[in-house]
Amino acid sequence: MYVPAINQRAIAKVRGLACDVVIFDLEDAVAPDAKAAARAQLVQAFEVARPDSQRWVIRVNAIATPDFEEDMATVAHCRPDAVLVPKIDSPDDVRALAAAALRHRMPMALWLMIETAAALAMLDDIVQAGLAAHPRLDCLVVGTNDIAKETGVFPGDERVWLMPWLMSIVLTAKRRGVAVLDGVWNDFSDPAGFDVEARQSVKMAFDGKTLIHPSQIAPANAAFSPSAAALAEARAIVGAFAQPEHAGAGVINLDGKMVERLHLAQAERLLARQAAIEAR
Repeated sequence: MYVPAINQRAIAKVRGLACDVVIFDLEDAVAPDAKAAARAQLVQAFEVARPDSQRWVIRVNAIATPDFEEDMATVAHCRPDAVLVPKIDSPDDVRALAAAALRHRMPMALWLMIETAAALAMLDDIVQAGLAAHPRLDCLVVGTNDIAKETGVFPGDERVWLMPWLMSIVLTAKRRGVAVLDGVWNDFSDPAGFDVEARQSVKMAFDGKTLIHPSQIAPANAAFSPSAAALAEARAIVGAFAQPEHAGAGVINLDGKMVERLHLAQAERLLARQAAIEAR
């Protein structure tokens, strides 16, 4: 959930939101002449203990901007769970970011926005540089609005024209073992449209979806939670492989369907995900 760092009222409400991550935004959501005030408000917000059920992240301004160093100093003072950096174009940007983190003695995780044509073209190199950096890359966040703006590609039609790039980002994230979050749905007055895109995100194997309004939290949680049918099937698979007659079996017959141990691993992951959801 993106929260403008300048919006004191919104900041005061985040502890009661049922989202997994709060991203306090110092970049797009804050006007140039309000950056200093937004940083000051974040310092105050982080002085109060945050909920155990939420991760707090600060999105800073881009490396090339005059606000970057002051933003990083604020991040170092606040000590969020991660820092999210926009407009990453190359591995050199990642190395410059790591150097800045070292200067400011920042131990938190590194999140990167993937939102430029250059980033899409050099994505695997960027991710590898992030995994070699300290702090280490933990998550990619897709900036669909900026990708559409820079490339001119039409973002509608259920994102069919963006799909090759989105799936490329997902593939790289899965290959390199980092989390990946889908971009935002802009029209929060259209919950039906959001629901369609959120369920698309799940099918594309995104780990979550970034949000711009509290009304999007419940439908996002519903979309990314396993369905009752999926949970029942997963429990049946785990139970079947646990039977003594199937000990060591690579493939079993479950209700007329061939089920392999790879399906067992998938079922176990799904049940572990559900357990984590219930724990939160």
